[in-house]
Amino acid sequence: MAEARRTIDLLWFPDAEPEGKRRGRRPGLTVARVVETGIAVADADGLEAVSMRRVAHELSVVPMTLYTYVPDKNALLDLMLDRLYLEMPRPAHPDRPWRERLAAIAAENRRLYTDHPWAATLPASRPPLGPGLMAKYEHELRAFDGCGLDDVARDAALTFLIGFVQAAARSEADVRAAEARSGTTDFAWWQERGPIFEVVFDHHRFPTATRVGAAAGAAMGAAYDPVQAYEFGLARVLDGLAALIGTDGPAVTLAADG
Repeated sequence: MAEARRTIDLLWFPDAEPEGKRRGRRPGLTVARVVETGIAVADADGLEAVSMRRVAHELSVVPMTLYTYVPDKNALLDLMLDRLYLEMPRPAHPDRPWRERLAAIAAENRRLYTDHPWAATLPASRPPLGPGLMAKYEHELRAFDGCGLDDVARDAALTFLIGFVQAAARSEADVRAAEARSGTTDFAWWQERGPIFEVVFDHHRFPTATRVGAAAGAAMGAAYDPVQAYEFGLARVLDGLAALIGTDGPAVTLAADG
């Protein structure tokens, strides 16, 4: 409970001086600098590179000094993610059709994950309960205004939308990581192997797979295109929500389990 309260205090009151933590603090170092450094490490080397020791090294302090600002790595990750949420742009589009508003919300989150791929790997079930999250949540919920959803359905629809974007971002990050490891793009990989596949694959044994796979590969220039997957998937997500919302935005209620 004490650790949870400390993290909440850091999220909402980062500049407050905690009791008993004045000793060991370095002049000029702040919680904000610690968080910014953690973000920089994650952006450069991935989430697995973030540790209290690594962040302390980047700040030229001993690890024990860092613990006087942030209690542990979990708290640091919460602070890092909430900082990203706080800095997201939140343009208002109240006069746009609901599909355009939701597509804009999806694009905002995709941009976040493109700029900071590690953020898409953090679990959505335990979000940082800070000002960044609340501002993001408020902004995104308002995109459903006029859709006729009750509060539970509105929250579920938003979770559905953001969940798709997060999953798509993870897949795109995997593609980029594979390209970095191999030193070749998916397009080059497909160009090299495509003709071989046509020779070795049995068209009689796998007629549908060979036909569809060849057509998709030729269209995308790869076995998987993250942009095409995102655009196709987002359209289907919005189509699914259209069945819930309807063209006139009728009142919709989700039954709670149990």
